[in-house]
Amino acid sequence: MLPFDAKPASPVLLSGSAYERGHAQATKAGVSDQQIRTAVLGRVDQASAAGLLDTDGLGYIEAQRAFLLTEDPDTMAELAGIADGFGLMEDDLFVHQHITILRDLKTAAEIDTDGCSTWAVGDSEDGPLVVKNRDFSGTHLGVQRVFLHEGPDIATGRMICVGSAGSPGAYSSGINAAGLALVDNHVGTRRHGVGWLRYFAMTRILATCRTVDEAVAFIAARRHAGGGNLVLADRSGATAAIEFGTDTFGIERGAASWRTNHFVTAKMMDCNLLENGDRIDENSSVRFDFLSRMVPNRRWNVAAAAALMASHAEDGPDMAPLCQHPSRDDSQTISTVIYRCDKASLHFLEGNPCSGEWRLFEMPV
Repeated sequence: MLPFDAKPASPVLLSGSAYERGHAQATKAGVSDQQIRTAVLGRVDQASAAGLLDTDGLGYIEAQRAFLLTEDPDTMAELAGIADGFGLMEDDLFVHQHITILRDLKTAAEIDTDGCSTWAVGDSEDGPLVVKNRDFSGTHLGVQRVFLHEGPDIATGRMICVGSAGSPGAYSSGINAAGLALVDNHVGTRRHGVGWLRYFAMTRILATCRTVDEAVAFIAARRHAGGGNLVLADRSGATAAIEFGTDTFGIERGAASWRTNHFVTAKMMDCNLLENGDRIDENSSVRFDFLSRMVPNRRWNVAAAAALMASHAEDGPDMAPLCQHPSRDDSQTISTVIYRCDKASLHFLEGNPCSGEWRLFEMPV
């Protein structure tokens, strides 16, 4: 029986080489060129107006491009396919992937932030679960898609990614046919460097790793651009939360894992870059404390997870704003996803989880 009368749905199938999968977004995602320009180029223009694309910023972008062309040619090829398919400049799409890092490098810049609340449990009535509220710019409402990727670079067979048209791979979260699921959070950090972009690493992990152990080893063996958290679980019930530095990480493992938008481990907490007046940064600790009370202290299932992610601060004492509504130009909750590792399936809702329609996506056999 499906919870919340969730309607079975089919993901957007992208097959072939990484370039071919990127190119196919333009014809298969059902998103207009204008929607992509608003979602992607609007943020790039905002970054330019905020002074992020100065000499230092562009120098960092070029160093990142050289690094990733060598270290992650498949995701770079997918990005090139997206650019060609939508008739956009690849440079603009590449900058869009790095805006949060550029914002950290110039901390006075005025540009919208992204947030997210995430958690995982290794044992529930519905098996291991991985859950995320995606808090991001409202311009991405309408361009989010659930993509099914299959191709020669995906050693795990297939992967289903929740992302946005105009961006490659797991530009938010995903699960592969082996039952490894992952979700991420933005975290502003004082320490960035040239290295793997978190979104690109997420895609490669899903394409090549089958377990949390393999994913942790993948991350530990590479240099990263820094910033952000990752929460993972696999079919065996292993979970982990990983806080990204450049060549060091905060890693916690256990029966349950959860994160919001700041670092909490001893290794990484001094790297937090929090902005006064930013709603996401200011309520991150409240949301983290709420998840700390809730996640490890009850028996979960998909329906209960969905109810938790619809929580608001005004719902009662000791509640927290996991479901964030638009206010001014702040980020807002634009979707919720609940992954079942045992079935390699996901429940997805676009918009605020306190309303809207749930859909169920299952991995094809």
